[in-house]
Amino acid sequence: MEYTIYIDGQEGTTGLQLRQKLEKHPYVKLLLISAELRKDSKERQRLMNLADIVFLCLPDQGAKEAVALVENPKVCIIDASTAHRTNPNWVYGFPELSQVHRKNIKDSKRITNPGCHATGFISAVYPLISMGIVGSEYPFVAHSITGYSGGGKAMIGEYEQEALTIELQSPRQYGLNQNHKHLGEMQQVTGINEPPIFCPIVSNFYGGLATTIPLQSSLFHKKTTKKDLFELLTAFYKDSNFITVAQMDQAFLPSNELVGTNDLILYLEGNDERMTLTAVLDNLGKGASGAAIQNMNIVLGLDETIGL
Repeated sequence: MEYTIYIDGQEGTTGLQLRQKLEKHPYVKLLLISAELRKDSKERQRLMNLADIVFLCLPDQGAKEAVALVENPKVCIIDASTAHRTNPNWVYGFPELSQVHRKNIKDSKRITNPGCHATGFISAVYPLISMGIVGSEYPFVAHSITGYSGGGKAMIGEYEQEALTIELQSPRQYGLNQNHKHLGEMQQVTGINEPPIFCPIVSNFYGGLATTIPLQSSLFHKKTTKKDLFELLTAFYKDSNFITVAQMDQAFLPSNELVGTNDLILYLEGNDERMTLTAVLDNLGKGASGAAIQNMNIVLGLDETIGL
């Protein structure tokens, strides 16, 4: 069986990654638009309505406009933008969270792909809430460092110029107004009462991401040692093909160890009183194009690991 796929916005960073992966996928055929027509709404609409799956790799407003072009009720849209991540009419594409999440993805025609920082945060916090280890009132804080590819073509161009400015040579915090675009999905998907204090950082490496959440066990709802928490998290993700729980066997935790994969490792460190959970992933893999293909595989009834 061969399925037809159209990527709207295939010239962007996520779109290019998707195309490269899908060109090697054994069960899909890409519908390609000629360069001179890629902004022609009629041609885009024609191709979208021929596809089994449409990926949207567009700015938020462009994604909303593109959805309106799809008239064929059989077409499944997977949106990689922020546009629909808190929309109740769209399914959040994070299948590892529960069998309900997985079934909803399988049955949906409108799937919103998680954000990269949000993937790191949710992978750590959702189990803590769902298992009753902490309550929805817990005052979460998250620090998340990412490679510059997450900023798209403009930022990639800045970092890959011949001579970097002093500012670009060091890690840079951003989102300082505490209004980052991923906060809404972080709060809604995990069910916490307030969005976390979130400190994203971009640094001078191409790909990779590490989101760290500090935990104070005195604020837990039930007594949970570090060993207890490790066992609980391991059990929570035991059936996952891509998420594993681990502890470091070295002094430093790199942010880019999973580049080129759709994997996510959740590292639990610290002691019984003060712990950290750090989700390490590829910001363009499990944080973007990899997750989108995983969701596509689930929708099509394929092994979710194919092409990844």
